[in-house]
Order: sequence, then structure tokens, then C-alpha cells
Amino acid sequence: MFIDESEIYIKAGNGGNGCVSFRHEKYIPNGGPNGGDGGRGGDIIIKVDNSTHGLSLYNRQKRFLAPDGQKGLGCNCSGKNGDDLILKFPAGTQIYEKDNLLLDLTNDQEEFTFLKGGNGGWGNQHFATSIKQAPQWAKEGLKGESKKLRLVLKTIADVGLIGQPNAGKSTILSILTNAHPKIADYPFTTLEPNLGTFVDKDSRIIFADIPGLIEGASAGRGLGIKFLKHIERTKMLFHIIDANSADYLDDYQMIRKELGEFSKELLLKPEVVIINKIDTVDKDTLKERSATLKKKKIKPLFVSAATREGVLELANTVKKELGL
Repeated sequence: MFIDESEIYIKAGNGGNGCVSFRHEKYIPNGGPNGGDGGRGGDIIIKVDNSTHGLSLYNRQKRFLAPDGQKGLGCNCSGKNGDDLILKFPAGTQIYEKDNLLLDLTNDQEEFTFLKGGNGGWGNQHFATSIKQAPQWAKEGLKGESKKLRLVLKTIADVGLIGQPNAGKSTILSILTNAHPKIADYPFTTLEPNLGTFVDKDSRIIFADIPGLIEGASAGRGLGIKFLKHIERTKMLFHIIDANSADYLDDYQMIRKELGEFSKELLLKPEVVIINKIDTVDKDTLKERSATLKKKKIKPLFVSAATREGVLELANTVKKELGL
């Protein structure tokens, strides 16, 4: 199951305590202090890794603790430092503490030292003076930093494919890119955003197939608001309409209404309207629907994902819109 929100607790390692120890050597009955320092606690490091799939790990496990530093030893030996703990997230993950955005992860393989481990405590060797030549105390290690976090994943893509269920978004994604989404002739085949990459000699474009929207999506109906946030990062939208729809104009306006109720900024994104499945309707019907849309100042592209008619024009259009 695709997980795009979770809450976790993370904590860097505590520093190890300093050691109280004294030299015990032959012929030196009252040796001086030789307690070593505690090791440093491990840091929490956040790494962007696009090989991870969603936030499923952080749904199964809720606590992530970096190892503590080890206690200091005698003979002036320091304790071992705790290992750093690396937490991996896909690009597009936003990390919040309550409502405060701490990190917005966008670049694959980028790393951040997010929480610092505590310093180790000093051993009693540091506290010897001319007056206190045999200190019986050492310093405790410091606590590692900790936070309760809220994770939100918003898909990063150049183009978002939107439209009602069964409009043919997944099929268009599969022929434009290297993606292999589940495709079937019934609503809600797509239950999670699917990414695919279009590549030619001078372009690389990432597409995201957003699960079908229905009326009331912005209020959480159907798959609803769960997936609308994945459109926010896209540079432009492909609005796909089924050529067989009896209410194709209503379909278009309904989706636009849901986008606007979720975020007015979505209505400002460049949009290409695509009438799909043109191989299943007659030419007179297409002409009539084209004329109706043009009255609304909408100039659609006509495509058949099944026969690939119009697909080359579709690819050239998106390259032009993105300035590639």
C-alpha cells in the first residue's frame, strides 16, 4: 500500500558517561586518575533516496533511535562513538514539527545532519588538581536531540495527469514513458500516484498519473484529498477527458472546480486538455465536442492511447510548454 503521510519519533544517541578510574600498577599504590571520556552519541542523518517507495517504512515503525556512545574506560581509553542512523526518504517528502516545515526534500541523494548526538562525558582524569589529586567523579554524557515529526509526501513531477476515473490516464502514461501502471476498463484502477519518465535525445520529463478525481474530492470524497496534494508540485497539467462521456464539458468543469476548492494555485498551472479514446467515437461527434470546447476558449488535443493517434503531437506539446 502506498503511504504518503506518517508521524514518527526520532532521537539522536546520548553521549556515554565519563569513567572514574585510577592507575593500579606495581610499585605505584596510589596511582592518579585515568578514567577515559565517554563516546559521542550517533547523529540522525536524513538522506533523499528515490529508490524508496512512499513512506511505508515509517508507517510500520514509529520510533528511530541512533545508538548511544559507550561509557569511558580506564587507562585513559575513550568509549566508542555511537554509529550515525541514516533515515531515507523519497524526493518530495516534507518534514514538519507540528505545523512548522523543517525540511522540503527535493534532490535525490542529498543528505542532512538533522539531529546531533550528545557529547560524551569527561573521565575523572580531567578533574585532577593539585588539591584534588584523586577525583571520585566524572561527567555524564549529554542527551541526544529528539523530535516528533510529521511526514508528508508530495510527488515531484513535471506533468500531472488528471481527470475522472477511467479516462485513460494510466494508458497515456504507459505509452509516453517507461512506466507500467495497472490498466483496466473500470474506475479507480489506479490507487496511488504512478511516475514515469519520458526520455528522448534532448528531453527528460517526469509524468505523474494521479488517481481519478470525482465530485467532492477536495472534501475527501472517493480517493479525494489524499491525492490532490500530489498535483501541487507539478509544472503543468494534462486534463484527460473520455471521448465517450455524455457530459464531457461538465466533467471538465467539475474537475476544475475540485482543483480550485483544494488550492486556487492549481488553477493557475498551464493546462493541456486531451480528449482520449477518439478511436471509439465517430468524427461528427468529435467535431461537435471540439466546437463546444472552443466556445469556452478550450482548444483540446485529440488522442487515442490505444492506437497511439495524436501521441507524437502530445509529446511535442508538453516539450514546447516546458520550454524544452
